Amino acid sequence: MIRHIITAAELKNLINSSENLLIYFYNDDCAPCISLRPKVEELIAGKFPLMDMAYVNGKDLPELVGEFNAFGFPVLLFYFEGKEFLRYSKYVSITELEESIGSIYKLYHQS
Repeated sequence: MIRHIITAAELKNLINSSENLLIYFYNDDCAPCISLRPKVEELIAGKFPLMDMAYVNGKDLPELVGEFNAFGFPVLLFYFEGKEFLRYSKYVSITELEESIGSIYKLYHQS
């Protein structure tokens, strides 16, 4: 499930209701945000299909940027059972991201 967050309440409800969640803080004027986004979407869809995704436009929701300390776009926050486990900002390696998420994701989704 991919959501575009429009209110703080919506994001908080999603954090509390999702077993695993990626929150992607971005700004439309940010070149790394634009180039990284499809790569992250492809990674999540291909390797971590049970993970929910939420996009937060920092330009539209500056209060959430402050509340989540997401000042250097893009910022990727990974939540598992309502708790933040990983945080990446600015320039992100997809390979490193896959390895980091994979180790935690496997704990939650072992067959």
